[in-house]
Amino acid sequence: MRKTRWTAVMGFILILAASGPALAHTPVCSCYEIGDDKVVCEGGFSDGSSAAGVEVRVVGEDGKVLEKGKMDDFSEFEFEKPDVPYKVIFDAGKGHEVKIPGEKID
Repeated sequence: MRKTRWTAVMGFILILAASGPALAHTPVCSCYEIGDDKVVCEGGFSDGSSAAGVEVRVVGEDGKVLEKGKMDDFSEFEFEKPDVPYKVIFDAGKGHEVKIPGEKID
């Protein structure tokens, strides 16, 4: 009886451990130009979660923050296209950053 209970407990623990990665979500972000001087970025997570409130930074090649804000209720962030080389950083926390070079934004 004890062996059966021990086996059941160990089986349950293994199932919980294996399901951990399935619960993880990966950040997703893409940006594109709208008009001549504006860029909009759309974000979210691979599990379909909203990115509302996630911090977004537009950073120059010197590391200086050119613009900073958060994804709106529609998981979008809009900004004026900088005249200098830049990148967009979608920052959903440690290990959950997406960096998009400005030259890759059409």
